[in-house]
Formats: sequence, C-alpha cells, structure tokens
Amino acid sequence: MKIIVPMAGMGKRMRPHTLTVPKPLIPIAGKPIVQRLVEDIATVANESIEEVAFIIGSSFGAEVEKNLISIAQSIGAKGSIFYQEEALGTAHAIMCAGDVIDGKTIVAFADTLFKADFKLDHSQEGIIWVQQVEDPKAFGVVKLNSDNVITDFVEKPETFVSDLAIIGIYYFKDGAYLKSELQYLLDNDIKEKGEYQLTNALENMKSKGTKFTPGKVSEWLDCGNKNATVYTNQRVLEFNKANNLVSSSVVNINSIINEPCFIGDNVKLVNSVVGPHVSIGNNSTVENSIIKNSIIQTNTKIESANITNTMVGNHVEYRGKADELSIGDYNVII
Repeated sequence: MKIIVPMAGMGKRMRPHTLTVPKPLIPIAGKPIVQRLVEDIATVANESIEEVAFIIGSSFGAEVEKNLISIAQSIGAKGSIFYQEEALGTAHAIMCAGDVIDGKTIVAFADTLFKADFKLDHSQEGIIWVQQVEDPKAFGVVKLNSDNVITDFVEKPETFVSDLAIIGIYYFKDGAYLKSELQYLLDNDIKEKGEYQLTNALENMKSKGTKFTPGKVSEWLDCGNKNATVYTNQRVLEFNKANNLVSSSVVNINSIINEPCFIGDNVKLVNSVVGPHVSIGNNSTVENSIIKNSIIQTNTKIESANITNTMVGNHVEYRGKADELSIGDYNVII
C-alpha cells in the first residue's frame, strides 16, 4: 500500500509559526503533525505500508526532506519526495507523485489529524473518510443512499444536504485508475475555480460505476490556525494520557506538572506550574511561570509569565505577564 501526502502549501494562516517551518512539521504533543497523520493511517490501514510519498515545495530544504524520509522509515516504509512548484489544486498536487501511484493507495492531506476505531476494508473500491459536523456549510460533504454508498459530493452547501464532512483522507483500491482520471483532468484542462480538483476525478469515477463508501472517524482535528492547533494538541494529549510523555531528563525544581503534558528532553522547570494540556520541546526552560493549554517549542525560555491558549516557537525568549500569545521562532520579548 502507498500513502500520498500533499503538503506543499505555505501555511499562511499559521504564520508566524510557518515562516521557518512548514506547517505539517509543527509538533503536536511532541511529534510533527505529518508524523502523527502517517502513523495513525498506518494503524487504520491494517496492512503494511510500502511507500510514503510527500509532495512538498522545493524551498522546504534538505533538512525537512531528511525528516520526512525518517518519518516514512519509522513505519517501515520507503520515503520519497516530490515537488509541486505551483499551487494548481488538489488533483495537480497528487499527480506530482504520479510515478508511484498504483495499487492500493491512500491520499491524505497533511493539515488534519483524526481518531478512528475502524480498520480499513480493503474489499471496497474507494473509501472517503468523513465526520459528522454541526454546520456543514463550510465543508465539502457527501450524500449516502440506503446501501451506505456515496451518491453525491457537494462543496460547501448553502442548504442542508448532508452533515458528513470530507476530512481530506481517501482510499483507492486501484491507484492506477485514480491516476488515469487525474491525468484526464490535466490533459483536458478541466478546472474548478482555476484549479484541478480531486473531487472532479471522484465524480468521473463515480459516474463510471466506482462505488465509494464512507469511513467515519470519531474525531477530526484541524491544524489550520493557532487556536485550532492548540486545541488539537489538547485532544492528542488526552488520547495519550495513559502513556508517560514526560522525559526522565526533565529538571524539576519546585514545580508542579498537571498532566496530561508532553515535556521533552533536557527541559528545566523552576518554581512553575505547567499543565494541563501543555507541550514543551527539548532544551526549553520555564521559570516562575504558569502555563496551561499551550505549545512551547524547542530551545525556548519562558520567565515570569502566566499564559494559556498559546503557541511559542523555537529559540524564543519571553518574559512577561498573563496573556494569550502566538510567537514565532527566534523572537526575544522582555
């Protein structure tokens, strides 16, 4: 089985945190978003993963590419890198990895995480992962018939047609067939709003008799902006609260850790209260502070602060007051 992960977008809604790091590599409870995504798919797939193909921007750099290859290797798969130089839509992004699309294929867009209790049914021709939402107007949704087969794809419906939102993860039993339908869009310049869209290929496949069924997840977690990412960190910590996510190398001086928390290697806590729902990256220091529901990345120092619902980047120095913050890498705020 192959996993195709388009992730070439700039993540503008996550600035300043994506000025130095691509959004899918922002850590959630100590692991990059894309690593958690790939690991969770591998668990649900119920079959060994042969290859993970990452579609990125050429500007991401060698260090990012090395990290992505390592993520694939961590689940026993080959990692491969492909480039999308221009944002021309979801179908175009997937086809950037066209050389490896064959056989059983999962396409997963790298700005979402999920929790699911099902195992993939490999007998199905196609599965589109969905979650029930309260307000479907902001999403692409699917309609089902009485046999639990998808009959329609509807993008951001103004009037109610379904509350099953597409979360951005798709299974195809025949990757070569998917590839041919995507290539048809490109060859015939078939676009929606100026871009080549995966949904158009899905419609074509459905009209030719392909049966798509829903894979319903129990929780869908967005990482599209700061607040959503902090909430996702909270939920992932809750999912993993039975595990010890506090490194044995943490130096704790007169401090309290209210779990669940992730605290990385060589972190120093001095006269502080940390948690619940806090992630702190390696080599960071927290002194005389109270931190709740926040993500603090690596090599950062927080002093005399009372913060919640916050993201702080790498190599930051912050000395402050009670606040909600979103601070990018290499800032000094004293």
